[in-house]
Amino acid sequence: MDILIVLQAGVATGTILLFATLGGIFSERSGVMNLGMEGMMLIGAMSAFSVATSTGNPWLGLLVAMLAAGLISQVHAFISITLQADQVVSGLSLGFLATGLALVLGEGLSKAGTVPLIPSYTVPLLSQIPIIGPVFFTNQKLLVYLGYIMVPLAWYYINRTRPGLHLRAVGEYPSAADSLGINVYRLRYFYVFVGGLFAGLAGATISLAISPGWFSELTTAGQGWIAIGLVIFAQWDPVRAAVGSYIFGALRRLVLDIQGPNVIFGLANPFYYNPYWGFFLEMLPYAFTIIVLVVGSREAIRKRLGAPTALGVPYIRGERGL
Repeated sequence: MDILIVLQAGVATGTILLFATLGGIFSERSGVMNLGMEGMMLIGAMSAFSVATSTGNPWLGLLVAMLAAGLISQVHAFISITLQADQVVSGLSLGFLATGLALVLGEGLSKAGTVPLIPSYTVPLLSQIPIIGPVFFTNQKLLVYLGYIMVPLAWYYINRTRPGLHLRAVGEYPSAADSLGINVYRLRYFYVFVGGLFAGLAGATISLAISPGWFSELTTAGQGWIAIGLVIFAQWDPVRAAVGSYIFGALRRLVLDIQGPNVIFGLANPFYYNPYWGFFLEMLPYAFTIIVLVVGSREAIRKRLGAPTALGVPYIRGERGL
């Protein structure tokens, strides 16, 4: 088993989680929790696959996927922001709605024809750096490189710009932000939409770049739920989100490779053709996600982790509170 190949594939797979996690960070930084990430990703994967197959243009498929997921995210925004319903219930409902819609509209897509894919690229000079070059800059999809760019841009936007300050304000002290003339409702709608755009991008990355050529209910394979856990794991920080996403991506690839007929450290692979070990290994990422969500749901721990103060709390203008 070549560890560099595992890490290279892990970076590619981690890019899917990275895009979804960034979307979750923007949404939750504004105070809106969205548990419908899995469904929005599936909508994005279906839209990208369908449009790219019918038009022959993967970039157009990518754009449509982002818009489709962004638009359906507004259902959650309306229910949780305008109607002030429970965000957990609304997010879960959105996930079920988007999943069902994607499966109905995407029925038979895998037989629709050959889907054009996002191309790969090797970066000159950087690809020659030992270890780092082969893992990060050799034969990676262009969307992987986009992920490298999005992380510092997202961090800078959130922490060093006035719009980022407004984003943090409506997620921490919406009443104070409102008193300064910041439209809390409009900003929350906008950042839920941004979260949907990133979820659609993550779904399109699956069907057009990382796991291309097919679409089914297994396309996202629970990665939306992992991304929700990674938002908490990353403490709502884009840089930590990148680290966590790439680690999880490598673990997901390792789970597949470690069950193959490989030699590990000169010894026969004890996991080969062992269904019990395979089941256990595939369970680990999801078990970690559940642990993170349970831990992150405790108020005291959430404060230590740096969760937005108003996360999950509907804002009602004129009421005393956050």
